[in-house]
Amino acid sequence: MATLQAIRDRIDAAARGAGRDPGAVTLIAVSKTQPDDRVAAVLAQGQRVFGENRVQEAQSRWEARRDGLELHLIGPLQTNKARAAVALFDVIHTVDRARLVAVLARLAQERGHSPALFVQVNTGDESQKAGCAVAEVDALVAQVRGEGLPLLGLMCIPPVDADPAPHFRALRAMAERNGLAGLSMGMSADFETAVTEGATHVRVGSALFGARG
Repeated sequence: MATLQAIRDRIDAAARGAGRDPGAVTLIAVSKTQPDDRVAAVLAQGQRVFGENRVQEAQSRWEARRDGLELHLIGPLQTNKARAAVALFDVIHTVDRARLVAVLARLAQERGHSPALFVQVNTGDESQKAGCAVAEVDALVAQVRGEGLPLLGLMCIPPVDADPAPHFRALRAMAERNGLAGLSMGMSADFETAVTEGATHVRVGSALFGARG
């Protein structure tokens, strides 16, 4: 388990090496399934941005200590969990289908507010993985914008055994084509590569907290 500062230093070094401002990269500490003592230790080091995969797990961990934190949903979102998700999370990274956009738009109208959103893209065309097809990105982006929802950018998770850099470059090209600045990409094994390729949000779990049980 690395210290929070060690991870931030690696992000800063990767950003500077690419001629980027390190301040343009948000570190999301992925606390999903981590023991509370490890999460508390990272909180004590000053981290305030956390990512969770499941709505119910996030509710049990964070609802009682929500103040001062920024919570990101980075796991797939079922439409029947959308109401709870928009009530808890500041950012949802996994918008990947038209029906979910419609549900989020209806909830936003009811609440007068919406979390910020990323459209998730299945850059590796993996049947077992969430994310819209590459060919559907532009249409889904247009739908999110047409509903007036706050769209930050695009998100991807490259195939496990693949070189992530081409996937990050492809996502960046899709974002640029659609006039989007946000790029949620990079996890524990490849976040420095992601920063080099333009990531604005990196999702780091085991490298920060240690291996999950």
